[in-house]
Amino acid sequence: MSSDKNATDDIVCYSPNMITTNGIWQGENPLHYSLPLFILQVILVVIVTRIFVFILRPIHQPRVIAEIMGGIILGPSVLGRSKKFADAVFPLRSVMVIETMANVGLLYFLFLVGVEMDISAIRRTGKKAVTVALAGMVAPFALGAIFSIIWIRISKAETNEVAFMLFLGVTLSVTAFPVLARILAELKLINTEMGKVALSAALVNDVFSWVLLALAVTIAENKKPTLTSCMVVLSCSAFVVFNVFAVRPVIMWIIRKTPEGETFSDFYICLILAGVMISGFITDAIGTHSVFGAFVFGLTIPNGSLGLALVEKLEDFVSGLLLPLFFAISGLKTNVGLIKGFLTWGIMFLLVVLACIGKIAGTLIVAVSYQMSFSEGVALGLLMNTKGLVEIILLNIGRDQKVLDDGAFATMVIITILMTGIIVPGISAIYKPSRGFISYKRRTIQMSKRDCEFRVLVCIHTPRNVPTMINLLEATNPTKKSPICVYVLHLVELSGRTSALLIVHSSGKPDHPALNRTQAQSDHIINAFENYEQHADHITVQPLTAVSPYSTMHEDICNLAQEKRVAFIIIPFHKQQTVDGAMEATNMVFRSVNQNVLANAPCSVGILVDRGLNSSNRLAADQVSHQVAVLFFGGPDDREALSYGWRMSEHPGISLTVMRFIPGEDVVEPKSHPSLYPDEPRILTVETDKDTEKQLDDKLINWFMVSNANDDSIDYMEKMVNNGEETVAAIRSMYDIHGLFIVGRGQGMISPLTAGLTDWSECPELGAIGDLLASSDFAATASVLVVQQYIGAGLEADGSVTPDNTMMTNEEYVNQVHQHSTPPRGHSVFNTDRL
Repeated sequence: MSSDKNATDDIVCYSPNMITTNGIWQGENPLHYSLPLFILQVILVVIVTRIFVFILRPIHQPRVIAEIMGGIILGPSVLGRSKKFADAVFPLRSVMVIETMANVGLLYFLFLVGVEMDISAIRRTGKKAVTVALAGMVAPFALGAIFSIIWIRISKAETNEVAFMLFLGVTLSVTAFPVLARILAELKLINTEMGKVALSAALVNDVFSWVLLALAVTIAENKKPTLTSCMVVLSCSAFVVFNVFAVRPVIMWIIRKTPEGETFSDFYICLILAGVMISGFITDAIGTHSVFGAFVFGLTIPNGSLGLALVEKLEDFVSGLLLPLFFAISGLKTNVGLIKGFLTWGIMFLLVVLACIGKIAGTLIVAVSYQMSFSEGVALGLLMNTKGLVEIILLNIGRDQKVLDDGAFATMVIITILMTGIIVPGISAIYKPSRGFISYKRRTIQMSKRDCEFRVLVCIHTPRNVPTMINLLEATNPTKKSPICVYVLHLVELSGRTSALLIVHSSGKPDHPALNRTQAQSDHIINAFENYEQHADHITVQPLTAVSPYSTMHEDICNLAQEKRVAFIIIPFHKQQTVDGAMEATNMVFRSVNQNVLANAPCSVGILVDRGLNSSNRLAADQVSHQVAVLFFGGPDDREALSYGWRMSEHPGISLTVMRFIPGEDVVEPKSHPSLYPDEPRILTVETDKDTEKQLDDKLINWFMVSNANDDSIDYMEKMVNNGEETVAAIRSMYDIHGLFIVGRGQGMISPLTAGLTDWSECPELGAIGDLLASSDFAATASVLVVQQYIGAGLEADGSVTPDNTMMTNEEYVNQVHQHSTPPRGHSVFNTDRL
């Protein structure tokens, strides 16, 4: 108890026996006991923060804002204004418990940040990123120092002026790497040049932030620079040296002692987790914050299998439950009502504006000197204003050390929210990246020149998709005359996990150890395709990573296809084959991604149903041996399927069978039907359209037969069928012979030959035949490639008409084929040398 008679601090008494209740049937109130009260507090925090995450998701606000705002709602600013609610749910006696647990979560989160941080990445960032980071820190730090003096004069607060100056300067100048990475991913800027510079600069800024944090804590806890301050600094330096030269060798010994591929023993994991607590205790005892010790201890864990094991065991629990508790506690301490007077609010907003302008100006000068555009420089400066964990830790320490009073704390929390909250709207308003999209002609396989580079975008969810994709690419027949350029896009879900975002910064550097499982998968995929590139002729591979929410992942795929001018997108089916031959869904969200790609792709699309393609490993070019079947019913998609099969047939190891299904005498033509695919506008119901399509089909088939008349590796047959049952019987007679079926999706086509097949369809996006071949009931061991041809001009997703002067109408194409022996406008649909 304070001896000061005027002391107004509340005195809270704790009962050591009131931990758990005997139950409401004993007449006891659970909220009077610490454990049930803590559980209720955690539940409320999680529910409220998740509600704000949901509310703010449409405007792409980072989760840290939702978590702080959730705490503000529960705190004295809103619900806490009710004394009954505050005393029942957040009484003073519960503060110690919830803050202790929040700081334990913070301790382990900072340990994970250290584990996941690749120090060597700082050396690889380049001069531009370092310059951008420093330029973006100097001006806001100077503004913060100047305003801190004005603030102290206006508020007449008795505080450590040097510490306050440092606290405000750091709060305004640092950039939060994890929050920035998420914002860039949400805005689809993470793979742009500006996004890469911003990420690298933020990583450099983050390192400076931790140094400034340690310095600020030391000054805050030691009022005057005395011998004590020097001892604190020396002790921290000794702790760092001890970790580098004593702790790290022990960690390396543990890694060497564990055979590669085996899991680390529970004893070693528990030893390391205890080391986090010990490190936190040591740094707290020597006069700096405990999180500094946990962070340094995390840095001693090398990137690799041990770091991966620790992240997998801790990250979801710490990041998903305990860390939000820390942010919510910060909100609970924030009383907006203490920010009184128009002058205080005016100064606060002025400070936000000037800090943003200062960071933007510093960044813009550097950006322009590196030949970046003005809009990119402004956008980069705005992005560098992103705030996150460091600022909140700093503000809490400042409040605990009495450097900040409650009013200043509330003001700076609001400043942090505002500076981060304005980033997404600001970027959207001032920066609209010009992708330089040029309308290109060869958006389909059929319309691609056979003497030019063939560009393919291959999408990968997991390493399991890789072997069959590589075998399919090899079978696509890369030649000197028509090489293949493959863009390999690893699709990663944008989650709240920092580890998923960090792979973007390390992407393309597979020689460095993986930081986490996601990057380990990415490295595996990149290594597999690069190894294929080294051992294959006439093929180039460019690996890329897309980090997006599944709901917008198709935008990344379609934008990349447009930007790289690819003719064909290959995406994996959402089901995979089990040991017993059944088809099992891996992730149903993949299905919605595929459907969105089919609806929005700027080129042709193929969905690959992976059943191994006769091999679990990649075959050399001279070892490829596949039996491929193209099932041809007619229409644009089937012509595209035949075009792809024709290209594959030129590979010496491919045997191609084309089966064309012809309506029999007893076939019943369907009456006018609204659509088997109600969401698709391109239904061929007009008689003239049917005739035109029939002409196109006949011309292509005739061309195919004439060109390959003397090729023994190609078989062409026609099968007359009258209904769906006969169609299924004909296909079943082929499935045990062929390793790959190529079929058109058949969107917009109503055929009597597939009548009834859609009645029990599981996956309509594959079309009637594709769904049949992909189903478990078909019991085939062959892989299936379902192809959809890009039509060209038509309705876009928003309903607007996009003219495409590079594509021909069906009538134009038929007329040109009638008049010329070679395709029009320089488009060689097939190699005409054989004609």
